[in-house]
Amino acid sequence: MKEIYADLHIHIGRTESGRAVKITGSRNLTLQNILQTATSRKGLDLIGIIDCHSPEVIEEIELLIREGKATELLNGGIRYEKTTLIPGAEIEIYDENCHGPIHVLAYFPTIEKMKVFSRWLSSQLKNIHLSSQRVYCSGRTLQQKVHELGGLFIPAHVFTPFKSLYGKGVKKSLTEVFDPRLIDGIELGLSSDTYMVKGMSELAPYTFVTNSDAHSLGKIAREYQKMRVADANFEELKLVLHQQEGRTIIENFGLNPLLGKYHETVCANCGEQIIEETEGRCPYCGKEQFIKGVSKRIKELTDAPSLQIERPPYTHQVPLDFIPGIGPKTIEKMLNAFETEMNILHKVTVEDLAKVIPEKLAYTIDLARKGKIGITVGGGGVYGKIESN
Repeated sequence: MKEIYADLHIHIGRTESGRAVKITGSRNLTLQNILQTATSRKGLDLIGIIDCHSPEVIEEIELLIREGKATELLNGGIRYEKTTLIPGAEIEIYDENCHGPIHVLAYFPTIEKMKVFSRWLSSQLKNIHLSSQRVYCSGRTLQQKVHELGGLFIPAHVFTPFKSLYGKGVKKSLTEVFDPRLIDGIELGLSSDTYMVKGMSELAPYTFVTNSDAHSLGKIAREYQKMRVADANFEELKLVLHQQEGRTIIENFGLNPLLGKYHETVCANCGEQIIEETEGRCPYCGKEQFIKGVSKRIKELTDAPSLQIERPPYTHQVPLDFIPGIGPKTIEKMLNAFETEMNILHKVTVEDLAKVIPEKLAYTIDLARKGKIGITVGGGGVYGKIESN
């Protein structure tokens, strides 16, 4: 057995027309750039790219394989240097049972399986070339198709106020939309963590995954998990999600939920954070429309506050670009010295950091990793902020 790092929710960049960017495209969030960043800068052993249903992305992957730059693995996944790609898709469901749109993630072991899924999906939506397209079938039908093809089905960022399972999709229970037996894991999202949701009984059977939902190279591995596996491939990932044969998540790493952009409730009109409503109105402007924070929604859904479920430790981390005074040049300098962002955030001593960057910044990173830094809480679509010392 060995320990690997995995981030399973990464987007490929889009052109203005919405089509998948080619490897030769002008945007830097291309397939090959993602793979290169994951393997050499972020220290990831396993990644899931969720635009692989697009025919253009399938072509790019097949080109890498033909050129000998990537290899399909016997147990599923595509190996690129030190990192394994798991082909995935993010899909939007809004069937007659939903109260709002829901994003879900589907992962497949091989390009051939993804091709079959892509062809089926093209008959269920308007434009197969776009990311996170709304599918015109029920949630249960989608689940059944994913599992028929040997795939994995995971509801995405389940508490965010928009386009998520509990944020908009259901009133109380996932059974309103999905077959609970065909869910392979739950993605928590940036504004929540294991500790916040420990009192939700219907989530007790599922493994929690922490993923970056990255729309840029820098945001890759903003959240991730450490897994115990025999190798980095699809079949091992499946065993991890179902905690079988000793495979498991050892530790979740995630953004401090206070930094998440939907953590606190915010008035939709004036943007002020709402701790207490006054007769259902904003105490600042008097309006009645709110963007409900993840923290409030989870409290509404908590039905078993004393529930005891053993979970892996959840380590809060503050990404380097959240820390005041640290810009691209400073990050590049640290990466050149310490190889990966994971090393910088969790392993390199403050003394060694201070040899490369100003001492004040080194100690700020150390305070952030110890959870001893002030945070202005995020909400209403605005990320929280690290308070300057």
